[in-house]
Amino acid sequence: MRTTADRIRHTLLFEIVGLAICAPLASWILDKGLAQVGALSLVLSLTAMLLNYVFNLIFDIALVRLGRPVNVRPAWMRVLHATLFEASLLVLAVPVVAWWLDMTLWTAFLTDIGFALFFLIYAFIYNWVYDVVFPMPVQGLVNVGKD
Repeated sequence: MRTTADRIRHTLLFEIVGLAICAPLASWILDKGLAQVGALSLVLSLTAMLLNYVFNLIFDIALVRLGRPVNVRPAWMRVLHATLFEASLLVLAVPVVAWWLDMTLWTAFLTDIGFALFFLIYAFIYNWVYDVVFPMPVQGLVNVGKD
């Protein structure tokens, strides 16, 4: 398991590097000012982090109330969890994007889908690189299948 300090470093670096890449790229694609898009990106990032905490808490409470163990999550449940989270973030973000960038809800929806696709690809690459640069500690790992 990673330490709390490592998890905080992971989260902060994820957001800082993501914003440093996303804001200029989105500014260029959307033909909007870097300050405007950068501020929006920061707001969306903070929203996603806050929603992530609240959403996961609510999801875990729902599992407990349904009598399901919170530590057992089959693939279908992970897909449901990720889909519901992204849908929740979309519902919160689209009106903000539309207002902030002065665009229609449809254009904001498409723009937000672009943000989501960017962060999907970015998260895959970032986590891979992070695991190489900051490998998981080997201590305490259990050898599965060995007696």
